[in-house]
Amino acid sequence: MTDLSTKDIAAKAMSLMDLTSLNDNDTEEKIVKLCAQAHGDFGHTAAVCVWPRFVATAKRELEGTGVDIATVVNFPHGGTDIDATVAETKQAIADGADEIDVVLPYKSFMAGDKEICRQLLKATREACKGHVLKVIIESGELEHAQTITEASRLSIECGADFIKTSTGKTPVSATLEAANCMLEAIRESGKPVGFKASGGVRTTEQAADYLALADKIMGPKWATKKTFRFGASGLRGALLASMGYEAE
Repeated sequence: MTDLSTKDIAAKAMSLMDLTSLNDNDTEEKIVKLCAQAHGDFGHTAAVCVWPRFVATAKRELEGTGVDIATVVNFPHGGTDIDATVAETKQAIADGADEIDVVLPYKSFMAGDKEICRQLLKATREACKGHVLKVIIESGELEHAQTITEASRLSIECGADFIKTSTGKTPVSATLEAANCMLEAIRESGKPVGFKASGGVRTTEQAADYLALADKIMGPKWATKKTFRFGASGLRGALLASMGYEAE
C-alpha cells in the first residue's frame, strides 16, 4: 500500500467495508440510517451487516445500490445447535441476505471437539449454497497462533469463502498477529478464500496496516471485495475524513 496516498487507501478500505450494526438496541429506524450511510458521493461499502431480523429492511433500502446484505447466525456465542443455525441461515437467505457470517463453535474447538465444528460449518455451507459464507473463528479467544491457524484451516476445509477474526463481542477483536496467521493459512491452502478483519479497526492507519499485510502475504492485487473485508462501524468516519468528506 506504500505507493497509494492516504486518500486512496481510505477509498479502497471503504469499498471493502462491511458497515456493521449488531447492537442489542438496534431498531428498524437505526438500520434504515445505517443503510443510507453505506452509499453516497464517496461510493459505497461492500456490504452492510445486520441482525437476521433486519435483513428484509436492509434489502429494501439498498436495492440497486451495489451494496450487499450480510447477516450473522449462531451469533455471538458460536452455539452448536445445527438445526437452529441451518434454519436461521435459510430464513436469512429467503429474506434477501447475500452473505452469511457464522461463528465457529470456538469453545468446542478449544475443548477438542472439532467434529461438531465440522458438522455445523458444513451444514451451514450447504444451507447457503450459492451465497457467501464467512466463518468467524473468534481469534481473540483462541489466543495462540497455532490454534488460530488450526481454526482457519478447519474453516477453509469446510467451505468458507472468508475467514473472519471476530464477533466484536469479546475483549480482543482483530489483531495483526491473528491476521498474519489467517492469511498464511489462506495462502497455504491455495484456495480462493478471503479474509475479514472485524472489530477494533477504527482508523485509516490501522486499515492501511491490514491492507499492507495482505499485500505482503497474498500479493499486491489480491485484496478486492471478493477476498478482503473490514467489519466495522466506527471506521467509516475516519475513512470519510481521510477522503475529504464530512461524516454526517
